[in-house]
Amino acid sequence: MGCSSSVPARNTGGLNTISNDSSPDASSKDLRAKVTVGASFLSQTLALEDSTIVKFEIWDTAGQERYAALAPLYYRGAAAAIVVYDITSPESFSKAQYWVKELQKHGSPGIVMVLVGNKADLHDNRSVSSQDAQDYAEKNNMFFIETSAKTADNINQLFEEIAKRLPRPTAS
Repeated sequence: MGCSSSVPARNTGGLNTISNDSSPDASSKDLRAKVTVGASFLSQTLALEDSTIVKFEIWDTAGQERYAALAPLYYRGAAAAIVVYDITSPESFSKAQYWVKELQKHGSPGIVMVLVGNKADLHDNRSVSSQDAQDYAEKNNMFFIETSAKTADNINQLFEEIAKRLPRPTAS
């Protein structure tokens, strides 16, 4: 069984690195990354334990203002959305909240949304508490996970959790 998902990602804290950390040189060989230029496009394929294959098509606009007007184009028809912030930066958490509101306005009904606190390896420099982020995610019907692109902590779990929550295609 296969499934393909378009995933727009608003990145204020390391999504490109997160996606690249799931490449063959990272800790798991299950995910593969291909990077393109521009508003970065990444394609990832993941095999779940039940033999379901999920292909992620990820658009990373890196939270750049020059792509803000185009953002709704990425949201339309997307099955999932990843919003990344830097746990050491309250400003990036505020920006993440803005992008969550944009997704809620322009995203597909039933979109799977995840809030990702990146740079978990810098816990001594933390400025955004895990509890605050968890509470925000729950209030906005998102799931929350903290990752470290540097150490690859929870990178595969992020994509696995999204894949598990995606609707499965129905047999015709």
